[in-house]
Amino acid sequence: MIPSITVVGSDHVAAKPDMADVQVGVTTQAQNAATALKENNEAMEKLFKTLSEKGIAEKDRQTSGFNVSPRYRNPKPGEEQSQIIGYQVSNVVRIKVRELSALGGILDEVVTAGANQVHGISFAVAEPTKYVDEARRKAMADARRKAELYASAEHVKVGDVLLIEEVTAHPRPLMMEGMLGKAAAAVPVAAGELEFHANITVTYQITR
Repeated sequence: MIPSITVVGSDHVAAKPDMADVQVGVTTQAQNAATALKENNEAMEKLFKTLSEKGIAEKDRQTSGFNVSPRYRNPKPGEEQSQIIGYQVSNVVRIKVRELSALGGILDEVVTAGANQVHGISFAVAEPTKYVDEARRKAMADARRKAELYASAEHVKVGDVLLIEEVTAHPRPLMMEGMLGKAAAAVPVAAGELEFHANITVTYQITR
């Protein structure tokens, strides 16, 4: 059996987001489902036109939710069940904004165009690999540092690497927030930073 020492190395790299995913949509209500659907379709067509004008390509739009549901009135005394008083239609589309500096203006425009649902903002970087790789290099250095520390305490030397195992990690938001208020010249949005973490388990040979 080869004498060895196993340590866990971890580190991270912070990066500013350069793109965002946002869910926007329209909810309409009417006395019957057909009217609610018609009004919703008209509003969504206007919304799609606005997105095109703001440079959001078709490949960067994807329907994420569509729902038609009845609206009920609470039952009055003596009534056995609620009465349907109308219908509600909701259509939500997920858009990818590749120019982060344009996000505030786009949010303002879609609200002005009739979107009454804006939620689910998430930030990302277009090329995360370079940040993940940098975090991996730093994690490997952290593992070596720990191995040297433990080896020194036991008066042994760190030798060759015998095994490297990586624990997959996803980017984590750091100080990220989206501030969405009433429509203005441009909705203020704070993108904050993303942290790319790497965690590895490394086994080194040790010698006297």
